[in-house]
Amino acid sequence: MPSEMVRVVYTKYDGSAHRDYPARRLNEDDLGVWVGVTRGTESVYHGQPSVEQIPFVLLIPHHAWWTGMFNPPPRTSEVYCDITTPARWEGDTVHIVDLDLDVSRRRDTGVVELRDEDEFAVHRVQFGYPDDLVAEARAAAGRLFVALGDATEPFASAYRKWLSAVVE
Repeated sequence: MPSEMVRVVYTKYDGSAHRDYPARRLNEDDLGVWVGVTRGTESVYHGQPSVEQIPFVLLIPHHAWWTGMFNPPPRTSEVYCDITTPARWEGDTVHIVDLDLDVSRRRDTGVVELRDEDEFAVHRVQFGYPDDLVAEARAAAGRLFVALGDATEPFASAYRKWLSAVVE
């Protein structure tokens, strides 16, 4: 039986630290594993200690090239998806490689944005992203751009019940 707690470890393609935090396993369904992070959770961001000020829920899909962060107000992004390699589980630790590109939906306007294309371009050269990885990352970003725009699940309302479990 899986533990109630999960360690979420994001690195960059070169193996450098990106994010690392504990999360509570909320559910596992056909979409993936849902984990929640409460306000006050101690984390590491770019190698520096941090404390989460705003709770969130993370969906870790079973085999997709992204993770989805679902946020309450006052965060300006309602949904923020990191383009990543597919998650790799080792026990109760999930390893995720962040590939720089992000797709988000603004809370106030519903506008969907593709973000960090410049960082993706720099790291593509610096880290030597293979062509197949670049193609997978761009395809995932394109699919997410459409899904966040037309509110395909889990981006419409499926996440709300899990978000309510971590918001105080």
